[in-house]
Amino acid sequence: MIRLGFLALLATLAFAVPALAQSLPANLDKKNAIVIDTTKGRIVIQLRTDLAPRHAERIEQLAREGFYNNVPFHRVMDGFMAQTGDGQNFNGTGGSKYPNLKQEFSSTPFKRGTVGMARRGDSVDSANSQFFICFGDASFLNNQYTVVGEVVQGMDVVDKLKKAPPGSSGGTVTDPDKMIKVQVASDMK
Repeated sequence: MIRLGFLALLATLAFAVPALAQSLPANLDKKNAIVIDTTKGRIVIQLRTDLAPRHAERIEQLAREGFYNNVPFHRVMDGFMAQTGDGQNFNGTGGSKYPNLKQEFSSTPFKRGTVGMARRGDSVDSANSQFFICFGDASFLNNQYTVVGEVVQGMDVVDKLKKAPPGSSGGTVTDPDKMIKVQVASDMK
């Protein structure tokens, strides 16, 4: 009896391990990519150091410091975007201990999977730690926000994030999903 129970446990673990040990995309530049394990699954973002080197460096720095761990997707608007990255106040009002960044606008369009740096609406040079992932076309943001990356794996996970109810003020989510752990891909063991 004990042997059968042990074998059943081993079989269960064997099927669970592949889910936890998801492979990363084959052509991923691991030193310039972040892996976000969320309450809904894994998201992999290739950072665009060619477009926004200072913003990409900031995200990598904060990931290495653990700043993004357990941070909520505080603002999620169906059809538009999911915003996160406030590891200071956890509600979208905070940044990091580092100074704000000067914008790095480019002609790269905002579309499904594009990752942009959030900022205060009144200042183009106020991006700090928060970023957002577009659910679809957001071309109205072109040349007004810094494109810092692109989701290369896990848009199905982004689609599953809890969204604010229609008509809610600012897209604020009650009891939001979280980034459980954020790592630079090259640092993963």
